[in-house]
Amino acid sequence: MTVLDDRSFETYREASMPVLETERLILRAPRLEDVKAIAALANDRRIAENTRRIPHPYTVADAEQFVRGVNAGGGEMALVITLADGTLIGSCGLGLLDGAVPEIGYWLGVPYWGKGFATEAVRAVIDYAFAELNHHALQAGARVTNPASRRILEKCGFQWTGVGLCRIRAIASSAPIDMFRLDRGLWASLKSWREVRRVA
Repeated sequence: MTVLDDRSFETYREASMPVLETERLILRAPRLEDVKAIAALANDRRIAENTRRIPHPYTVADAEQFVRGVNAGGGEMALVITLADGTLIGSCGLGLLDGAVPEIGYWLGVPYWGKGFATEAVRAVIDYAFAELNHHALQAGARVTNPASRRILEKCGFQWTGVGLCRIRAIASSAPIDMFRLDRGLWASLKSWREVRRVA
């Protein structure tokens, strides 16, 4: 058996993760050299209060722990979102958090809000989850106080299923969230429709 050092293990783990490319974005596994950029972007209360697991303040040590611990198995996948020039702008992932249906989570640095990047990244992860991982359904949540995140999910085809409570690490409390679900059949219909519109 060969023992891998940290750098070798990181390279091995990254090689096992997909690289997803969209019109404007590249989604790839996080690397140790991303730690400072992740910490700089994620250290914003507006981001932390709208995600489950991001603490506030968010330090370089938190970012390093994230990079070292993510994508190590267990059905969870996290990718950083970059622009074509390599600028890191956020993260998007897929995990089994509350049951058998995988959940999509995402965040973007505040300077990149309102430009359609989150919708583009979420669509890429949805396509990968259904086409490559063969999932039958996905779920997602958005705080009821976060209408922008709700719009992203709706643009990606998610259907509202109700309101629930979710523990938010940054506020050390639970908060109400709108819950959403996307089934494989609806995804396939929407994808076909988008392809027809692109050709027309």
